[in-house]
Amino acid sequence: MIRRIINCIPNTITLLNLLSGCVAIIFAFRHNVQTGSLTGLEWAYIMIGAAAVFDFCDGAAARALHAYSPLGAELDSLSDLVSFGVAPAMMVLNVMLGHSAHPALCYAALFIPMMGALRLARFNIDTTQSTTFRGLPIPANAIFWIGMCGWIERFGYPGTGVMVVLIALVSLSMVCGLRMFSLKFKTFGLRDNFVRYVIIVAAVAFVVLCGVSGLAWTIVLYLLLSMLSRSSKDA
Repeated sequence: MIRRIINCIPNTITLLNLLSGCVAIIFAFRHNVQTGSLTGLEWAYIMIGAAAVFDFCDGAAARALHAYSPLGAELDSLSDLVSFGVAPAMMVLNVMLGHSAHPALCYAALFIPMMGALRLARFNIDTTQSTTFRGLPIPANAIFWIGMCGWIERFGYPGTGVMVVLIALVSLSMVCGLRMFSLKFKTFGLRDNFVRYVIIVAAVAFVVLCGVSGLAWTIVLYLLLSMLSRSSKDA
């Protein structure tokens, strides 16, 4: 009985990831409505961030409790699609609709969860993605779009054409063949995690300098470092 309860803990945390993503979607449709001291868009950022924390914790709990299961793996992917695919897409869609003179083009944002679903499906059947990833991980995609929406709120709308191009590029990066290093720490030694620490320091610096929009630059740096790492290995 106790073992069955323990086995349910990681899946319960995964469901909190899903719940956070669902709440983020609700707030995305109220992006310019003040709720308490924050706008709906800011609450959406927070809920996607909470989903990311739960996404990290469910895996950590499964490892600590030895509670791995095929059900948990599938549930994790379904939750990630909602929290890091659909939620940021709804955020981008509503922000674009609030600024664009071409509302039909704004629905290009739906390309984000489409490619996110394909990325997760490939990940589930690819046994080579334990220490490195093939394509941009879907949580990193969500972080980029939080940063991009923050950029729009702070610096202005770059234009619907630019947004459509960004949607295409970032979404396709999730299903490209680029090998990307994992941001998860197995140890905390500097030698084994130098690039990870660079990303963390850069993220802090970008956020201090640019606010939430700095998160988008963090993901751009992540992509560039992965490309450089790949190039150095091929050389």
